[in-house]
Amino acid sequence: MARIAATLTVATAESRWARWALPADGRVQRLTRLHELVAGHRGVATGTTWVTDEVTAVAAWEPPAGAAGVPPLPADVAAAVAREVPRLHGDRWPVVSATEAVVAAARPAAPHWWLAALATRPTARRQGLASAVLAPVLQRCDTEGAPAATEVHTWANVRWLRRFGFVVVETADTADGELPLYVLVREPGVEI
Repeated sequence: MARIAATLTVATAESRWARWALPADGRVQRLTRLHELVAGHRGVATGTTWVTDEVTAVAAWEPPAGAAGVPPLPADVAAAVAREVPRLHGDRWPVVSATEAVVAAARPAAPHWWLAALATRPTARRQGLASAVLAPVLQRCDTEGAPAATEVHTWANVRWLRRFGFVVVETADTADGELPLYVLVREPGVEI
């Protein structure tokens, strides 16, 4: 789990989202712990985080409730996420939480796979690794007829995800108006 968190942190520590969502005091440590909880503990416990062999790319997904073959989230992991995520965001939690409500309203009503995190270490980019860690869930979505969805905060990420059939379904700003917010959905069976 440490390598998963390290890859996500190295790839996102200087992102606009990290600077917006986490206090400056201990930002990298907070971000690392957030990734340990979400992509590491939650993703590993449920088998919904995919990595490359060298853990240079990571895709962490939240499955739809009751997804076949996906074990339930252990109670201790759920409790740790619920307890620690607000603390990690510190004084930014009210605006992060309000932004999560905006995102929740734009997510598909039907059961769907949610891409919670996707990153590639800067030294390993442009080698198809992010595509490789996305592929297992996108193939599953196609097979099962389930959509996939995510949120991003840059137009560059929107452009990249469009290559996989994602389309913007909601354009907004974070609750405080500081960052753009794009919610994207990929319907099953999209030709890439």
